[in-house]
Amino acid sequence: MLDSDLRLRFDRFDHSRRSDPAWVAERWNSPGGQIMSVGAGPSVNVGRDQPDGDHWLIGGLAVLGGVDRSDSDEVRLAGQPSRRSSYDAQRHLLLGGVGDVTWFCDLSVARPGLDLRLAVPLLPAAEAAVAMTAVALTNWHRAEPYCPGCGGPSQIRQAGAARWCQGCQQDLFPRTDPAVIVAVTDDRDRLLLAHNRLWEQARYSLVAGFVEAGETLEEAVQREIAEEVKVQVDRIRYVASQPWPMPRSLMLGFAAHAIGTRLTPDEGEIGDARWFRRDQIPGAIEDGSLRLPGPASIAFRLIRAWIEGLL
Repeated sequence: MLDSDLRLRFDRFDHSRRSDPAWVAERWNSPGGQIMSVGAGPSVNVGRDQPDGDHWLIGGLAVLGGVDRSDSDEVRLAGQPSRRSSYDAQRHLLLGGVGDVTWFCDLSVARPGLDLRLAVPLLPAAEAAVAMTAVALTNWHRAEPYCPGCGGPSQIRQAGAARWCQGCQQDLFPRTDPAVIVAVTDDRDRLLLAHNRLWEQARYSLVAGFVEAGETLEEAVQREIAEEVKVQVDRIRYVASQPWPMPRSLMLGFAAHAIGTRLTPDEGEIGDARWFRRDQIPGAIEDGSLRLPGPASIAFRLIRAWIEGLL
């Protein structure tokens, strides 16, 4: 569990404050103002060197592909005092506040750092949210400086939360693509894991896919499971969500019950699909026949919840 000082709430700041240049300047020049950057990967800078471990511990199970968090309370998001430079509304994005610290991101800097997938599970929850927000907003501003309607240049507004198109006279906001990811279990409480043909050997995860236009989330769950492994599901239940700004997704986690257990993988996308019992997981990880998603992902959280009997 996180210590109380690591549970500080991430304040995204409302639009009225973001739209007030004097208030934003005050936060920039405050002793707690910090500025960070997003590098390729995407990556962010943290206060420790990249860890050497290749295991992530969950309830006594060592899962390859993560890191050991036993001493991760030392890992913090790294930045520089913002007041050492001048604020530029078209370059500096206001991310939000964590306690007495106000975080900004510099669009013009792409300093190499720790891969976001490794950084997120190491950081305190509020600072992980800062990092996710920094990557999401940086991706958007760097990739879409022009209006999608008229093609004209747009300008940053609301301290980075929006852009403004003078030609269309309208605000522009980041696009988020919803995707469902599903922990499917059968009557024997086995978990469905699938291997995508594009992944490294032995990498398995939960079935996931983007929500299509005009589709409900429940319909997307049923369609994706049916398309990828030809299994019908019921008892669909929402569990949790996670921003996944690589580049702009929102992962919506569900649990569902399989009506049947015969798996017929989609040959074009799925290389293999299997039902796993809890007691099979440690041995499969140990012999290298199973590699689970990294600990930054909601897939990992859902699998862990199943392992711990919380689904």
